[in-house]
Amino acid sequence: MLRGKKSLLLLIGAVLAVAGGSGYWYHQQQSASTTVQQTSQKDRVLKKKITLVAIGDSLTHGQGDDKNEQGYVGRIRKKLQKHYHNRVTTYNYGVTGDRSDQMLKRLNEQPEMRANLKKADVIVMTVGGNDLMQKLESNLLSNSTNKIESNIEQAGTTYQQKLNELLTAVRKQNATAPIFMYSIYDPVYTYFPDVSVINESVAKWNQITKQTVAQYGPSYFVDINHLMSYGQYKTAKQRQKLSQQAQKANSDQITQKQVIAIMNNDTHNLNNYISTEDNFHPNSKGYDQMTNALYKVMLQHDDWEYQQK
Repeated sequence: MLRGKKSLLLLIGAVLAVAGGSGYWYHQQQSASTTVQQTSQKDRVLKKKITLVAIGDSLTHGQGDDKNEQGYVGRIRKKLQKHYHNRVTTYNYGVTGDRSDQMLKRLNEQPEMRANLKKADVIVMTVGGNDLMQKLESNLLSNSTNKIESNIEQAGTTYQQKLNELLTAVRKQNATAPIFMYSIYDPVYTYFPDVSVINESVAKWNQITKQTVAQYGPSYFVDINHLMSYGQYKTAKQRQKLSQQAQKANSDQITQKQVIAIMNNDTHNLNNYISTEDNFHPNSKGYDQMTNALYKVMLQHDDWEYQQK
């Protein structure tokens, strides 16, 4: 995800951050994966050591974490160790600002990353926000909804192709470890809850990611869109009140004045899960929420924690 407060357009692009048909080689390898997933309960023996590899952007890197616990990566390691009573080793390959093609480039150029991926028992990924931002950062303030929607369609096709290439490369190194893929979210929802172009763009982008990663199973989509976008406004009544406040403040329009005010406010954010360091990445509470969502899905699909007798 983004590198910092370099420009208004970058912040606007981060609004959509965080969030195919290739992969033939991988699909030929799925039989081994299926065998692992079908391991019966009575034959499961807990592994003494687990290797977790995280690949992604600033959300994997842990940007905005004011407790310096390495974002969700450090937190999920502690939770898994406490629950399963084994040792979890993590490798964090999250780089702020990375798009899907840049993650692929790193994977191809870093032997150590490939080696650790080969031995991974489980893989966690955040990807997509910067791909979307690259195309839309100069268009989100446009008055033309049709233009924005057209750009989203075009960007989505390109992103899906690149995501297929990245996932194919991941599966070439490791065909069996489950992939847990995070969604993206809207970090300024609490300020612009009724700006439909943002809500629809995030939803569409998440759908592309969910459908694509499903082709590279075992894989599980961890949807944090509403969790992180809504923040503490969890009920419909609370969000309705938020919408009324936003209507008075900005008439359901994204304006430069409003965005600059959000960007410059380093003491408060309407969303309790968003860091005031940059007003779009999670703070420690946000990473707690992300980790809890990941942990819940991991417990539901935990065959990777066990080995056959």
